Amino acid sequence: MAHLRIGTRGSPLALAQAREVRDRLGAAHPELSPPDAIDIEVIRTTGDWIQDRKLSEIGGKGLFTKEIEEALIDGRIDVAVHSMKDVPTWLPEGLEISAILPREDPRDAFFSPHGATLAALPPGAVVGTASLRRQAQVLRARPDLTVVPLRGNVQTRLSKLAAGQVDATLLAAAGLKRLGMAEMIQAVLSPEEMLPAVAQGALGLEIRCDDRRTRDYLSALNDAASSKRVVAERACLAVLDGSCRTPIAAYAEFEGEERLRLRALLAMPDGSRSWASEDSGPAETAAELGRSLGERLRADAGDAFFTALGET
Repeated sequence: MAHLRIGTRGSPLALAQAREVRDRLGAAHPELSPPDAIDIEVIRTTGDWIQDRKLSEIGGKGLFTKEIEEALIDGRIDVAVHSMKDVPTWLPEGLEISAILPREDPRDAFFSPHGATLAALPPGAVVGTASLRRQAQVLRARPDLTVVPLRGNVQTRLSKLAAGQVDATLLAAAGLKRLGMAEMIQAVLSPEEMLPAVAQGALGLEIRCDDRRTRDYLSALNDAASSKRVVAERACLAVLDGSCRTPIAAYAEFEGEERLRLRALLAMPDGSRSWASEDSGPAETAAELGRSLGERLRADAGDAFFTALGET
């Protein structure tokens, strides 16, 4: 009997995502269907147990992948399931993203008792989010609003909104849909209103580069269209040297069956200045498209922008 070990964070969303991977593997490979053929190993990450500070203050989004990747390198698990928006631009040596699942809705969902849009919020309203990307775009559209840190899983953030700790918050629509909570979504913001995070809504499966057995199992799960979109967005991010101190958004979508349109945004955290651009090209040149757009944005913003944010 085949046996695979899946590593994941322990949040309700992360577990739902791991179960989706398990079920897809079982459907694609009958030998992996028995209940004991695939184990789900919960691994607590630094980002999970430090909840009282911004990610930018404690090391960035890699805090959600570090311990899981260590388990992968050590051979304690065979595949790591990640929300690709949490995966750092560069992977540890010896690891690779082997498959991208079909992408869920990449947009942001908006929640507020005051209305369904940012425009509906009263002057001075408080928006809770831990994302500098969301913060920058909120303040870019409504500089009169106040943005405060709001961390925790989906249920925690919605409970804080219900308790009146903030007047509004934003969550990834993909996470709510994967949790079976789509009916709770108050409004979904278009990319024109709020450009999504790089690879938001995409699940990536990470393995050891020399693990051909696991790679062969995962090949049936890879969605080529979603993979090309993620490649374009992450190539743009790589050029911009993005970290949690850099508000960056990027969104690739297909125009027809063979061309990609890529939009990207670079902004100051307070929304006071921003640079946006877009381009399109053949889908097979996704990486080149992303790098080209990233280089254009980097030139537009200039070295002073990255120096101000402490980037190298």
